[in-house]
Amino acid sequence: MSEGPHGRGPRPGSSPAGAAGRRAAPAATPEAAGAREAARATARTPAPEASGRPPAPEAEPGGGARPTSRDVARVAGVSQATVSLVLGDKWRGRVSERTAAAVRDVARELGYRPNLAARNLRLGRTRTALLVVPALTNEFFARVYTGAARVAAEHGFGVVLYPSPDGVGPARDPFASARAALDGVIASSMAAEALTEIRGTDLPLVMLDSDPSDPGAAAHVNLDIADGMRQVTDHLLTLGHRRFVHLASAVSSWTFDVRAAALAQALGAVPDAVCTTVPAPLDVGGARRAAETALTGPGPRPTALICDDDVLAAGACKAVRRLGLRVPEDVSVTGFDDLALATAVEPELTTVRLPAERVGERGMSALLAVLTGRQPEEGGLPVELVTRGSTARSTDAPSPG
Repeated sequence: MSEGPHGRGPRPGSSPAGAAGRRAAPAATPEAAGAREAARATARTPAPEASGRPPAPEAEPGGGARPTSRDVARVAGVSQATVSLVLGDKWRGRVSERTAAAVRDVARELGYRPNLAARNLRLGRTRTALLVVPALTNEFFARVYTGAARVAAEHGFGVVLYPSPDGVGPARDPFASARAALDGVIASSMAAEALTEIRGTDLPLVMLDSDPSDPGAAAHVNLDIADGMRQVTDHLLTLGHRRFVHLASAVSSWTFDVRAAALAQALGAVPDAVCTTVPAPLDVGGARRAAETALTGPGPRPTALICDDDVLAAGACKAVRRLGLRVPEDVSVTGFDDLALATAVEPELTTVRLPAERVGERGMSALLAVLTGRQPEEGGLPVELVTRGSTARSTDAPSPG
């Protein structure tokens, strides 16, 4: 006599002859035949009684019909509405914790997986977010994506990554059907102009490292960039430097504007400090040429180059060496970001470490909060100065002691 899936007695509607006939079918193994019979038997099983759960349906091996929410409801002894509330994490205040735990246990035992396609059609959602960044070649934004994708996966979301076709600056409109294909957008301030077709619609927009006064965003996730530049400046001033060049990114962006403003404010409080700003493209070659120009200009040579990011700092180091000078003995160089490049150059860069993955995590969490009507987490993410071999005491500074 065949037994039910949990060994609780005869399966309704089964018979030795029927089982033998199924075993004889060439296209099915004994296990597959038993699984199909279990699913059919469960469909004929009466409503559950208080004495215990009915037999659980089993998915057919090799791609057969999988358990449904109706199966979960039947085995757990609850309604389908209750199953939806529990598995949709909307049960609090409507369903007891004991019932919620029982439903989750049954879903796990049955191997039930929600039909996301059907649910998305009902909810009008695709559970997809668009991440707009300036360039995939920049390690910082690759790490931002890693953080965002990790949080998205934990909540059954996917992340579509869209880089600027030009590598830097604003990306073009990602795709004309964005509003229909997405639940929300996360974007770097360096690609903000790509979003003209999305702003003003009901599609939530979370901005990363951007102007917090921007009214077009549903949430902002910012790093404490100004504090990072203050840490760099304080470090160099302590080493006795007073003649500076700010190798500034030529890309127009809020985050670079903040760096420039923080640097000017910090040096403005030091009467004998002098700083010249030199714009440079965000590539090593362009930065090298800009730094060479700054170091060979009229007047006393600068003793420190403050760079807006590590790529610019790498170009600055090349310029120093090409001029027959040394880093840091003749010229100190600082970066910003703490990319892998910072420890690939020699000497290794003193730079500001930005928690890129944390930016992506916070950005995705903020979007999820907006979508569910919650308040996104506020407050800037802290940054940290990492002191390495590219900075040293200025030769113009009085000897200590």
